[in-house]
This record gives sequence, C-alpha cells and structure tokens, in this order.
Amino acid sequence: MKRSIFLLALLLSSVLTQLWAKPPKFEWKQATANGYTYRYVANDPMQTRFYTLKNGLTVILSPNKKEPRIRTLIAVRAGSNTDPATNTGLAHYLEHLLFKGTDKIGSLDWAKEKPLLDQIDALYEQYNKTTDPDKRAEIYREIDKVSGEAAKFAIANEYDKTMKNMGSVGTNAHTSVEETVYEEDIPSNAIDRFLTLQAERFRKPIFRIFHTELEAVYEEKNRTLDEDPRKILYASLSGVFPSHNYGQQTTIGTIEHLKNPSLVEIRNYYNKYYVANNMAFIFAGDFNPDEVIKKIDQKFGFLPNKPVPEYKPVPEKPLLGETVKEVWGPSAESVRINFRMPGEWDVKSSVLLTLCDEILSNAQAGLIDLNLNKAQKIQGGGSSNYRFKDYSVEFLFGTPKQGQSLEEVKNLLMAQLDKLKKGEFEEWLIKAIVANYKLNALRNLENNDDRANRLSDIFIRNKGQLWADEVAKLDAMGLVSKQQVVDFAKKHFSAGYVVVYKRQGEDKSAQKVQKPTITPVAVNKDAQSPLFKEINQMPLSPIAPAWMDYQKDFQRDQIKGAEFFYVQNKDDEQYRLSMRFEMGTWSNKLLPLAAQYLQLASTDKYTADQFSQELFKTATAYNFTPGQEFTTLTLSGLQEHLGAGLALVEELIRNCKADEQVWNNLKARLLKSRKDAKSNKNAIRAAVRTYAQYGAKNPFNHVLSDAEINALKAEDLVNLLKDLFNHKHQIIYYGPKTLAEIKPMLEKAHALPASFKANPAKVNYAKITQDKPQVLFANYDMVQTEIDWIRNTEMYNPQLAPTLNVFNNYFGAGGFSCLVVQTLRESKALAYATQAYYAPPGKKDERYTMQAYIQTQADKFKEAVEGMNELLNELPESEGFLTSAKTAIKNGIETDRTKGDDIVFSYLAAQLRGVDHDDRKHTYEKASSIAYNDLKAFHAANISNKAYTLCVLGSDKRLKMEDLKAYGEVKTMSLEELFGY
Repeated sequence: MKRSIFLLALLLSSVLTQLWAKPPKFEWKQATANGYTYRYVANDPMQTRFYTLKNGLTVILSPNKKEPRIRTLIAVRAGSNTDPATNTGLAHYLEHLLFKGTDKIGSLDWAKEKPLLDQIDALYEQYNKTTDPDKRAEIYREIDKVSGEAAKFAIANEYDKTMKNMGSVGTNAHTSVEETVYEEDIPSNAIDRFLTLQAERFRKPIFRIFHTELEAVYEEKNRTLDEDPRKILYASLSGVFPSHNYGQQTTIGTIEHLKNPSLVEIRNYYNKYYVANNMAFIFAGDFNPDEVIKKIDQKFGFLPNKPVPEYKPVPEKPLLGETVKEVWGPSAESVRINFRMPGEWDVKSSVLLTLCDEILSNAQAGLIDLNLNKAQKIQGGGSSNYRFKDYSVEFLFGTPKQGQSLEEVKNLLMAQLDKLKKGEFEEWLIKAIVANYKLNALRNLENNDDRANRLSDIFIRNKGQLWADEVAKLDAMGLVSKQQVVDFAKKHFSAGYVVVYKRQGEDKSAQKVQKPTITPVAVNKDAQSPLFKEINQMPLSPIAPAWMDYQKDFQRDQIKGAEFFYVQNKDDEQYRLSMRFEMGTWSNKLLPLAAQYLQLASTDKYTADQFSQELFKTATAYNFTPGQEFTTLTLSGLQEHLGAGLALVEELIRNCKADEQVWNNLKARLLKSRKDAKSNKNAIRAAVRTYAQYGAKNPFNHVLSDAEINALKAEDLVNLLKDLFNHKHQIIYYGPKTLAEIKPMLEKAHALPASFKANPAKVNYAKITQDKPQVLFANYDMVQTEIDWIRNTEMYNPQLAPTLNVFNNYFGAGGFSCLVVQTLRESKALAYATQAYYAPPGKKDERYTMQAYIQTQADKFKEAVEGMNELLNELPESEGFLTSAKTAIKNGIETDRTKGDDIVFSYLAAQLRGVDHDDRKHTYEKASSIAYNDLKAFHAANISNKAYTLCVLGSDKRLKMEDLKAYGEVKTMSLEELFGY
C-alpha cells in the first residue's frame, strides 16, 4: 500500500457530510479523570484523549502498552508558510536553534556569556544591513572572533546529551510548510526527566553557537542543490502555487536570506508563534494518561496564550492549460504532472482525492500499475500527492524507456487520467482499496510513530475537533460510489496543470552558499550545567530487559522435510508467512531477473493483470526478494485471506509461462535501469565503497553483463521459478492460528518434493586488506563532495560486542552527542552530515570494517579529511560522552522488545554469527564496566594510524586532484569497473 508524502497517508478527516453520515458508534464523548476533563471518540482503537489546558495548550494522548517506550512530538503551527518574506528559512533556522539550550542548560557561566551573545546579535543585524563586500567581511571576522569567545562559556549539545542519558533515541525535528515538530522516543520511565527538560527548553531558548550552526544549514542548503528530486519538488510547487507561499517560499530559504540572517527576527518569530494556543504535546506509547496530563499541566502552565497571526493567502487563480517547467541534473530523466486540489479542510474532496490516487496507482492494481507498468509501456510510473491545509497537489510521474521521450510518457500518463474520468475501472476496486486501507490502519496501531504522526497532523491542520470523523472514515469510505469518484475526477483533473520535465544534463543555474571563514569553537564536551546534573539525578523506576529465549519464544517443527518456525499472534488477525531459501544472487545471478519477470508473468489460469487484481482484492501483499545469500518470499495480510493469497502466489510461481515478448520488453527496461543507475550518485557511492571493501570483483558488480542478459530467454527465468520450491527452504509463520491448525493447512497448500535439490555453488567474496593509503575517485557533477573511509580489520569475535557498541556510540554513531559530530559539525562547521562506526559482519567467518563518512563542500575537502583523520588517529577522551554512551546502550536494551516473527529472524541471524542465544545480554552485562582505556586500546589496535581507502564522490571541476593525491595513490574509477557492465 502506497503512502502519501509528508506522513499524510491517512488524512481524509473532517466533517463527512454530503458523502455519508458518521456512524453513531464513533460519537464524541467527554469524561473527567484526576481533575482533568478530556474528549474522546467512542470505539477509537487508538484510545486517544484530547485535552485543552487552561492556557490553551493542546495535549493529545494515545496509550499503547506493547513496549515500554513513548513517542513524543511537540508540534507547532509554524513553518515556511509563516516565514517573513524578507527572512525565508527562518522557521527552519529556529528549529535548529531550539537544541542550543537556555540560560540554565548549555551554559557554563550565563552572566559572562550573555554580553557576548548580545554583541553577536548586534553584529548580525549590522551584517544583515551591510552590502559592501569588504565591510561585510570585516563584520564577519568580528562575528567569528566574538563567537569564539562566547563559545568558551557554552556547552555544546547539552540538550542532546541530556536526552541521550535518559534513553531517548531518534532525537530530531523537522520543519515543513505548515509545521515545526520536535521529536523524541523515550523510555516509559523517563517522563519526569523529559518534561523537566522540555519545560526548560521552551522557557527561555538561547541562540548560542550560532555561526557554526548557520554553516550546518548552509551545508543542508548545498545538499538540496545536488538532489534532483528536490529540484522537481520546488519546480512543481512554484508552478502550482504562483502566489501562495507553498510555492513561493521553500522551507530552507533562499541563498540570499541564508547569507543575511537576523537573530532578532528569529527571536521575534519564536515569541509570536511558540505560544500555548499554537502548540500541542502528543504522546503515543506506554504511560498512564491520568498521570501524564497532570505533569504536563504542572510543567507547561507558564507558556503564554496570545493571538497568533494567521497566514491568509490570496486565493490562487485557477490554473489554465498546460504550464511547462524544466529542471536539469545528472540523474535519469523523468516527468511529473501536477494538479492543484482542494485542501484538507474540504472533506469530500480529501476522501475522493485519496480514492482517485489509489485508483490511478496502488502498486498492484491501479490504472498506471496495470496499463503502463505491467504492460511495460514506460520504464516506471505512479501517482502520489502532497496534502496541505489550504490546497493539495496530486501528481502523476513516470520515467521513459530507452528511446522514449518525456512527452510520450506524459501523454501515456494523461491517458490513464482520462480513463479515471470516464469511469473505465471496476467498481470492486474501490472496495479493495478500502480493505487495504483497513489492513494498513490495523498495522499502524502497533507503531507509536504512526500514531503520533497521525495525531500531529490532525493538530497542525486544525482538525482535532474532527477526530471522530477521522476514526469513522474507513467505514465511511466504503460507502463512496463509483459515480462520485468519476464526478470528482472530471471536475478537478480537467483544469490546468503543471508539467515538470526533469532533463539529464548540466544544471547551469546551480550555485552554492559560499564558505565563510570559521575558526573552530570550543565545545566543552565534558562540562555540565547544574540543571543537567539535576535532571540526570531524577529517579527512574527500573525497567527489566526482556531477553529472547530461542528455546521458548517460538516453536520448531517440520513440514514435509522443510524446517518450520511458528510464533502465534495473540493480538489481532494479521499473519506473515515467509519462505527463506538458502540461495541468493551469489548462487545464481538470474534470481533478481526472475523476480522482476514474476511481476509480469501470466499462467493458464490468470493473466498478469488478473493476478494483481485478485491479490489486491484479498488485501494480500507479497514480496519475492533475492538477497546475496538468501532469497525470501513473504506474504502478509489477514488470516482469513491466507489460503487464497497463498494459492495465488503458488499458482504464479509454479505455473508461470514463458513469454518472449514480455521478456524482451523487460530486457530493454532492465538495460535502461542499469544505465540510469550509472547516473545516480547514491548508487555510484555504494559501488565505490563496495570496491574499497572487496576489490575489483565484488558483490556490487556481481551481475550479468549486457551480453549475458541479451542472450537469456524467458524460458531460462521460468524454469528457475518453477524449480524454486524444489530447493531447501525454511517456513516461518506468525499469525493467529494455533500450530495444530496452521500446520495441516500449510502441508496441504504448499506442495514439497520428496527430497530437495542441491543448491547451486555459491561465490564467496572476502574483504580485502588495505595495506596502503589509496583514494578511489568517482567524478560526478555536484556541488558538495561525499567522502568515505574504508578499512577492513579483524575476524568476527562475539566477545567484542560490548566494547564495539560502546565505542560506536561514543565515537561516531551516537547522534549529536558523539565525538565525530561534536568535532566536525559543531566545533569546526565542516559538514551537515557525518558519522563513523566499526561495522560488525553478519557471519562468524567475516571481518569487521571501520567506516567513516562526511558530506561537505568541495572547498572544505582538505579540512574535512584532516578533521576526520585526526579523530581516526587520536581518540579524544571524554568522560561525559562515555557515560552517555553506556547509559544509552543499557537504556536501549532495557526497552527493546523483539516481537513476532522478528524473533525467528533474530535467531537465524544469530546462527550465522555462531551464536545460540540473545547476545544483547552480553553487551548489557559488560557495557557499564568499559572504561576509556578499553576504548583507547581498541582504537589503537584497529583504527589509529592505519591505512585507509578514501572513497571520494565529487566534481573534478570543483576538486583539485593534487589535494586528493595527498592521501594516497589516486585511482579514478570508471563506471564500467564499478558497475560490472
């Protein structure tokens, strides 16, 4: 089931009049508990409570006791929509600065720090208003100087350290057009610590260490200049919204405004929008709502309530005819057709838009899925949407086959739209879409992230009072008629539209935010404010870790010689059935091609289209996924449809027909996708890294040549598929049936041979030794440069797990509170993204790999490499980071709950490592005793002053080859040797 962009897949909420009447069972009700009155919806499966505190603060609570964790979101109705036109990107700036602390947290001496910060504020205002380049440079030098002095009194990332110490994971935030949301995932015993810190955070935020954080935002902006999908997005929105801020103000802001920030304007923005009546606290997880609401009220009663200026756009004029935009970049060509739609305030439109979108493309049985993708008339395509309050955007997208023009793809997509408007689809499709949505909603109940995101979206779009309709909508969607869908499509897809052609070639408009001169600032990594100590001393009720017991947590049996693993689902009627084959691409290069052919195959009983439709009717999802050493076939859905779904998939695999026309068309598309991969910077980076790990012949280029693909016949793939079940495989079932019930059913439905065939011989790839420094350079037209360090080390040792986990968390994989991020981003402002970690292998007979990464501007290449090399060669000592790392690891293990068939897959992975038990226990028991000297010895033995292969992805127009040569012999990689074809 496809999800809409920006976490808005399950919107569709509001008053459902004109379409249906809300069932009485979903009525609003009111209750009082522990002195607080709340509203709730009867029969809400999320048991959501809506509170409004005296100061207007919205609190939304959704209990879920499945694991001892809580997803928390603090949502603010403030995004790029409400940025001042003279200071775009301001809401996003502010998001970054809300992690910098207050006068009580993040400061060594506020009395000494404040005058320096005031001076920096004044300098930025002067800088903002100055146009003379020489005077601006002089002012910036003074900003850099004073910032260095101020940083001596700052404690960088003390907020992040405090969250990490209480066991939070995923500390983050995001800003979009209508929202800024602050995200945490905390242990259920850390509520008091969390609320104390958040209350302080919003009491008096201080914008310290600003100029290095500003440089991180510069880097983030430069990243967007290298992302062709982002260019398509901006062109689409600017075309659809020539007046509205949706299209006229990007979230990250303009380069000109990024160069001229105003701390005064940022502070004014905070005071204007960060008020109680414009914010919501959202909890989803393991807590007592009667206790939590009282604690939130006590902590956040100080937030003011005052009028919030509302963005009131001038209504957009109707789009007329076709508006064409073009964007350029190195990645593959594509086309997007954008239609402006009513916003989320319009219920009837919102619901009907969802149905139109799914009828067009649902990844299985939509018009584009069947008529274009399965018919192989284009390289690939689909539909999706952006959902906003004032307007929405529905878009169709596609990529061309070899020799096909973007205009031809556009016309084919528009033809599917015509079919929608003419009602050329079956009535049952609407019912099947609703059934799939219901299953997806059931899955989302298990996930605190999905619960919290859905509730946050309801708040941001001022729809909290309409939660009853949101809860009722799945029942109500089934009442929509085909004619209503057709009428909506005729009305809203017949006006003008915006076509964005993504052309392949040089982007001559590309520019970048220039690098200012920044002197590294002090980060005082081991300093602690009194409030930090106070919060970390607040008592925590113990949470006992739950260890997996591979002897008790699942049952083992046999089904006609196949190993069978069984776990019962005691919560609902969902099932997952997996078949895991002990062969993958290292055994047979044809497997990935066979998997793709299977998506297009027919049998005597079903055409390819009929198969997709029948499977979609049963809300069954299936995936056939060849990996390097294992191939997995997985079905999932509701238990009542398991028999029908399995019968369909078995019919397809066992009886698929060889069709040379289908294969020839697929062959052409495969060759085109391989060509397109060579223009994808993420694919190129992955290829270079794999080359560095394994050498010239490696898992990445373990593929067929073009000539070998051209020589293949459809029969070669069909024979492989028909023979699949004759090879040894394991069967894993997670579902509501008892073992006694499900085993006979599977024995009957899944025919197996008297004995299994031997698997093809497997190619094994061994990691190479980096015995001398080397640079692998891949040329790519981009603004930034991406650099990876690769070094393979010793063989796998399970006893190393505690040290390795603590080291990674301490050194470079512990979020903002680790040495690499603190040094390279926070102190030296060299990157937006950087990390480093000592990666364990998946098998006992393989080696570890030390990996490091930084994405930076090309003109910072030398500084970035030297900065990372310093950390790789000399491990700084930080007792605070070490304590945080150990605490985070223990808290994470205490609240981790492995459930369902994940337990079985954990056991199978452990077997490959030669382990027969839950090896998290070893880390949990030993982590606390690991000292800095242990990490230093580990670092010296495996990382420090060793030879690394440096993988550099960047533009030869921006990088100097002599700079690369300083770090080893340079080998410029060709795409052919990287990709193997």
